[in-house]
Amino acid sequence: MTKPNYMERALRQNASLEEMLKPENPVEVILLRQTDFREGLLWGRPRFGHPEGRVVFHIKEVLNNVDKLQLSCQETRRKLRLIAFTHDSFKHQEDKSRHPRDPNKHHGVIARKYTAQFIDDPAILNILEWHDEAYYIWRLENIYRDQEASQERLKRFLTIIGGDIQLYYLFFVCDTRTGDKNQAPLKWFEKTFSGISPVKI
Repeated sequence: MTKPNYMERALRQNASLEEMLKPENPVEVILLRQTDFREGLLWGRPRFGHPEGRVVFHIKEVLNNVDKLQLSCQETRRKLRLIAFTHDSFKHQEDKSRHPRDPNKHHGVIARKYTAQFIDDPAILNILEWHDEAYYIWRLENIYRDQEASQERLKRFLTIIGGDIQLYYLFFVCDTRTGDKNQAPLKWFEKTFSGISPVKI
């Protein structure tokens, strides 16, 4: 799961974002025409979990993982691609200067609000907003050892995601199996959540 060198070369050679992400539906095309969205795609430097640096490279890796799922349901594929397109595309707008951080300024919240201009699918919008939540719950339980807080957060999460847990899980797999991310949260997810059908990529 190292950074694909061809993406860095493509960007240096001025390959367009459209050529890299290969939009498959009208919403993806519209998103790639937005200046503020494109700005977010080009943001980022190599860091732990994201050695690929720029957001667009991470999105490309997630989209490649969606392809590896070889889904028979094209609607599920469409939803996963839309979530992938925008889930991290507003990290450049997230306010990280305050501690604790304002949850309303999380990049997932910003992504939801932005994407709601173009779609009204509650499953996509919910997963966009909460796409990092499973990781935060895992961290509370396994790093900070705060069982009470993790259980409270888990209950809230399950209420919010509801019947879309499989879709959330599929995205969590595609997102976690990138860069040099810690795979322990994914293993924890598969052991903790009932009602999911595990996949391998």
